[in-house]
Amino acid sequence: MSDLVSGSDPSGSNELKGSGFDAARIQEVKAWLVSQFDAVGKDVPEFEYTPRSIAHLHNIASVSQAKTQAAGIVANDFRQKAAEYRSQAARIRELLENVGLAQESLPSSIVGSAQVLASVANLLNIRDTELSSFLVSMGDLSLRKSGVEEKRAKVQKESKVLLDYTRKAIARLTYLKRILAQLEDEVAPCEAQIENWKTNLPLLVSKEREYNQRYSNYKALLNRVGYAPEISHGVLVEMAEHRKEMEKKTKPILDTLRSYQDLPPDKALASLAIEDKRRQFAAAEKYLEEVLQSALSTTD
Repeated sequence: MSDLVSGSDPSGSNELKGSGFDAARIQEVKAWLVSQFDAVGKDVPEFEYTPRSIAHLHNIASVSQAKTQAAGIVANDFRQKAAEYRSQAARIRELLENVGLAQESLPSSIVGSAQVLASVANLLNIRDTELSSFLVSMGDLSLRKSGVEEKRAKVQKESKVLLDYTRKAIARLTYLKRILAQLEDEVAPCEAQIENWKTNLPLLVSKEREYNQRYSNYKALLNRVGYAPEISHGVLVEMAEHRKEMEKKTKPILDTLRSYQDLPPDKALASLAIEDKRRQFAAAEKYLEEVLQSALSTTD
């Protein structure tokens, strides 16, 4: 088998040697592979020897050899302890036989109790069956039990919190599903309303243009008649009241003028009457202007 490993890839070996790779390491790897595959009765498979594969296999071989050596030391220690335990058991058996306490002469109940005691000692992983060893082991078990109970309580608390979160999440999911169903039911009416809006949109746009045109016309009309922002509704109401007062004051004059129409025509008297009425009319106009000016100044 070693011939197979050494001749499995001669070209690869020549390449490794030509590149200055450590030939001793290659031989160590090959020897380790042969030993490992011989142990299971198989041949070493062929593969290409490259610096990377040899380095990886050498690391594995080093670790394996170190662990094998450590295992051998531990196994030898266990064998030595087993031999010591067997020799000690033989001595104890000889002493028990000398005092008449051989296993064959003991009652079955005592043998069963001893076997149970040994099983419990093995279960508790103690070296002997002394009471102190059992007490120490039982104390360790109590501490471990306390730790397990604390962890169990903590896990139960966390499980309760997670269960609460899960219930809330389920309730939230149910609520969201209900909302989704409602929204899906409202899709058709909303789509119909949107289509209606799309249909009415051109009409609304035309109405907007019409109203804008009317607004422009009304604004131009107000500018043309001399409307100013200072003329408010209160000012117009006050001016209307003053107009009514002036009409009340000028009504007797108008009645007097109408009575003059029944008089015979006289040029001199008519001229005097006309001149008098003109003065009264001028005085009335002046009074009206003064009232309007006072009203505008009061508003300002």
